[in-house]
Amino acid sequence: MAGFAHDEIEAAFRTYWRTGAVAEDWEAWCDLFTEDCLYVEHSYGTMLGREAVRRWIVPLMERYGEIYTVYEWHVIDAERGRAVVYMRNRRDDPGGEGAFDFPGVTILDYAGGGRWKRAEDFYSATERDAAMRAYAERCRLYDPGHPGKRTRANWGNGPAWTRGGPSWAERPRLDRGRQ
Repeated sequence: MAGFAHDEIEAAFRTYWRTGAVAEDWEAWCDLFTEDCLYVEHSYGTMLGREAVRRWIVPLMERYGEIYTVYEWHVIDAERGRAVVYMRNRRDDPGGEGAFDFPGVTILDYAGGGRWKRAEDFYSATERDAAMRAYAERCRLYDPGHPGKRTRANWGNGPAWTRGGPSWAERPRLDRGRQ
């Protein structure tokens, strides 16, 4: 037994989601991990410690700022102190015909106090690469500057707390006093 209540893990997960996927405040998102966390990212490697995660995620999300994360579902396993989330990694089509997605799953192990001690990301590299190629081709055809616009046209049908604004510039800001 992990010793954490379902509601505590649920609240920590919602903060995790709103801080990263919705507010896209990657510095604050890193602070939601323990100092000695373990983060396994199968394409980028295994990182030990919050500062290693920060050195990876902050520049990565700046480089790929046109990608946003669409919530599909999550589940809390209080017995194991775990949250599992299924999402879509999305880029809007520069030609206005939908989006280019690839699915992902993240497994989070809770440490208490609103922090996570372990995370592991899974996604299909094949689907990611196909989505990246298709997006690049549509940018070439319709709008080479589209990545810099950081549009967020379709946040999906998740609850209101899972959705951000229509662009990166219009994303909700965090109330750092309520983390």
